Amino acid sequence: MLWLSLFRYLQTENHELVVRQETSSAKTLMDIGTRRIFSSDHDIFRESVRKFFQEAVLPYHAEWEKAGQVSRELWEKAGQQGLLGVNISEKHGGIGGDLLSSAVVWEEQMYVNCSGPGFSLHSDIVMPYIANYGSKDQIERFIPEMSAGKCIGAIAMTEPGAGSDLQGVRTYAKKDGSDWILNGSKVFITNGWMSDLVIVVAVTNREARSPAHGISLFLVENGMKGFIKGRKLEKIGLKAQDTAELFFEDVRLPASALLGQENKGFYYLMAELPQERLLIADMALASCEFMFEETRNYVKQRKAFGKTIAHLQVSLNQEKETEIIVFVCVFLSIDSCNICNFHFTGGVRQAKPLDCFQRF
Repeated sequence: MLWLSLFRYLQTENHELVVRQETSSAKTLMDIGTRRIFSSDHDIFRESVRKFFQEAVLPYHAEWEKAGQVSRELWEKAGQQGLLGVNISEKHGGIGGDLLSSAVVWEEQMYVNCSGPGFSLHSDIVMPYIANYGSKDQIERFIPEMSAGKCIGAIAMTEPGAGSDLQGVRTYAKKDGSDWILNGSKVFITNGWMSDLVIVVAVTNREARSPAHGISLFLVENGMKGFIKGRKLEKIGLKAQDTAELFFEDVRLPASALLGQENKGFYYLMAELPQERLLIADMALASCEFMFEETRNYVKQRKAFGKTIAHLQVSLNQEKETEIIVFVCVFLSIDSCNICNFHFTGGVRQAKPLDCFQRF
């Protein structure tokens, strides 16, 4: 069984088994000190992160939902607290933590049910592109500022006619001497309104044998002539998370704005997107844990037919069934993928699909 193989692996790797409760045995699914993939160092970090979200985010989130964005001050506070660029190496200007520490930040944000701060996209989607493919100058210029929360990052892939199909991108960058001239538009861009730096996916070779061979990535900075931010989009949910349309009208980019190699952008995207999917899954399951605990608290207080709902047999069965489902999802799926990434690959970008499960 997967869980037994994981248990034996951890026992072998650590030489001695550190006893940590699984969430199914804890008082709540969000208790600190549970789950074997984490260590006591992660617990200490989690306590700090939890305090930050409870004190610096939760009390103001309703206000930010009305504004359609969080405050810039929050970003700088997060930087001071060491919550941005957690999994980026210190030599590049990041915090130098591991992916499990990043996971702590993802989960704790969901445990306060505050979707506004776009920290995960900034730190674990945008920053790795610069750290992994950027030049020395690009890394030194942007990574420290992004870790400090003074430079907010976004990535612009989605277009009105191209979503998950990246080969349908129409935004085009044309060479003009050593410069590039960028034209096109993007939509549904998280952190787009507040962004100081945007990684833009653009076609650079329309004659390539396939669209995948003619895509490049560019670093576009706020304030560049021709870079226009459209309206903040009103959404059904994620109301405090700023999402915007972006327009590029003859934006002149210097050669130094090219991220990585020309026409290699599609390959960079394919290498980095697995980590994006992992963090989205982890945050979704953390939200499930939060919702389960909210529901459990409610049914213990709400009364019907002379007793609390929690004491009705149907509710008891449904509660336990839901708890089992959430536990299985967290432990067998997310924790297994996280531990595979942490111990085996040194990064999701090096793993192949299903590697996390095939290893066991």
